[in-house]
Amino acid sequence: MFNPQLTVFVKAADCGSFNKAAELLYLSPPSVMKQINGLEKHLGMKLFDRTNQGIRLTPAGQVIYRHAKFLFDYSAKAVEEARAQETAVQTTFYIGSSLLNPCKPFMDIWYQVNRAFPGYKLHIVPFEDDHHGILSEVSALGDKYDFLVAACDSAEWLNLCEFYSLGTYRHCLAVSREHPLAGKEKLSITDLYRETVMLVKEGDSASVDRVRTELRRHPAIRLEDTPQFYDIEVFNRCAQTRNIMLTLECWTEVHPALVTLPVEGWEFTIPYGLLYAKNAPEDVRQFVSLISKGR
Repeated sequence: MFNPQLTVFVKAADCGSFNKAAELLYLSPPSVMKQINGLEKHLGMKLFDRTNQGIRLTPAGQVIYRHAKFLFDYSAKAVEEARAQETAVQTTFYIGSSLLNPCKPFMDIWYQVNRAFPGYKLHIVPFEDDHHGILSEVSALGDKYDFLVAACDSAEWLNLCEFYSLGTYRHCLAVSREHPLAGKEKLSITDLYRETVMLVKEGDSASVDRVRTELRRHPAIRLEDTPQFYDIEVFNRCAQTRNIMLTLECWTEVHPALVTLPVEGWEFTIPYGLLYAKNAPEDVRQFVSLISKGR
């Protein structure tokens, strides 16, 4: 944190003797004198007057001594603060949160079990729902985040992380508030005839594929693929067209221009839960183990 020659300088000044300073520092007297000479040469000034009775600080040496003591104190406080910060980082869970993947389900669990993690804090890390970049966010588990909370049975997501299920969400349908179906309390499958239903591409989500299979049984319903993962632009497209969008009951408030409606007879659900790194640290795994025992 500072020039180590200052330590020798201050000890010599405190002792009034190079020999006594050498003894306390476990150095040889010539080594102490060499470091003092080197410091004086580096600063371009004389720091000690040498006399037969010992050494004493010059006026310049007194100034350097005073500031050196301040540097020692400041350095010690800096190291103490850094160690405290290191401890804080080690006792903090970082939780990702976005519009489509809010962290509230995690918070509900945390306040049930947080006594098992004394001293731990939570830090919410916001991120954007972007179908181009969401896989990089999932890949950041263990680095940027300790946990994400999401509705998920995506094969691509689950290839990148571990998943602990907390429950399920129902599949519903969303329509624009200006759509003729928006005033209904519940939709029937025949309401979808001659309509276009938007849903993610086939092959990545088993739960969505089950819905797709059901919709294909009705040729009067047109299907439109969205990007592999939803983001706000998918919701915007639904709001700006007469299309209907496959959605989840938990996304009711995502877009104010859309109405979310259940479908009569549908029992289609998708699991939601905690996503965490495959090589997660012990405290993360301890958290998951604890909540699994309480369920």
